[in-house]
Amino acid sequence: MSARPPDPGKTFVAGHRGLVGSAILRALAADGRPAPLVRERAELDLTDQAAVERFFAAERPALVYLAAARVGGIRANDQYPAEFIYSNLAVTTNVVHAAWRHGVRKLLYLGSSCIYPRLAPQPMREEHILSGPLEPTNQWYAIAKIAGIKMCQAYRRQYGFNAISLMPTNLYGPGDNFSLENSHVLPALIRRFHDAKLGRQPEVVIWGSGTPRREFLHVDDLAAAALHLMDVYDGEDIVNVGTGSDVSIAELAAAVRSAVDYPGELRFDPTRPDGTPRKLLDVSRLHALGWRHRIELDRGIRTTYDWYRAHQHEARH
Repeated sequence: MSARPPDPGKTFVAGHRGLVGSAILRALAADGRPAPLVRERAELDLTDQAAVERFFAAERPALVYLAAARVGGIRANDQYPAEFIYSNLAVTTNVVHAAWRHGVRKLLYLGSSCIYPRLAPQPMREEHILSGPLEPTNQWYAIAKIAGIKMCQAYRRQYGFNAISLMPTNLYGPGDNFSLENSHVLPALIRRFHDAKLGRQPEVVIWGSGTPRREFLHVDDLAAAALHLMDVYDGEDIVNVGTGSDVSIAELAAAVRSAVDYPGELRFDPTRPDGTPRKLLDVSRLHALGWRHRIELDRGIRTTYDWYRAHQHEARH
């Protein structure tokens, strides 16, 4: 890891039970950093402004990783648009404002690549934000995340608050949500192929045509990037975090089928929505800041499947 201050003060990881937050906890521990502040949702509801104010006033963290968010795949975004926009706006507004008010030295905000227009040029550069219409199937989440970016920039401009914003690509890894109803594509595929293998089903049906292309980043790589950028980056501009390469959904499904060792057939259902045709991030700014991913997709899928098999009873379904 990069050089850092000898006494960073308290660190608060918001959303430590989630996919990203739990990875940040692992990264902090692996790098020998002090154990951060964490709060269960029953202890601190981040959508409760008064509760968030009390927490920051009492604990006075110096560093904040804002990894708390309501997330989900196409189906979840379509079914719960009000919850997606309200929860994410409330969490960001409460945490950023309280962090500024109570002297946080630096805040790292995690956005999402869905902030970019549906038909943005590929690969998507940071300046493409707000240059065109969003993908309709996840617009509620995207708008909330764009508001979070702008809030961080506004507090930097008006108050000098050191908030940085990272835009990760599609994430996967240990601790992911493997629900068939509201998870993202990669963990959903792992669950579907695993269940089909156990049930000796002759085929697995995949939503969409299989032609959209997606970029995938292991969550432990994202956590490593977050720690690195918390140490070295202090700018207003957002920073894409990804691998710089993508695969089609058909290629992804084949890779998951191989990792699970499922012997049946694949069938795509083109009557189901595909979502954005392609989502690939330009990561040249990230590379210039001294960080590159380490976990390649095939290895990441296999280790994630190993984790799922070992933690089925505790994995989110």
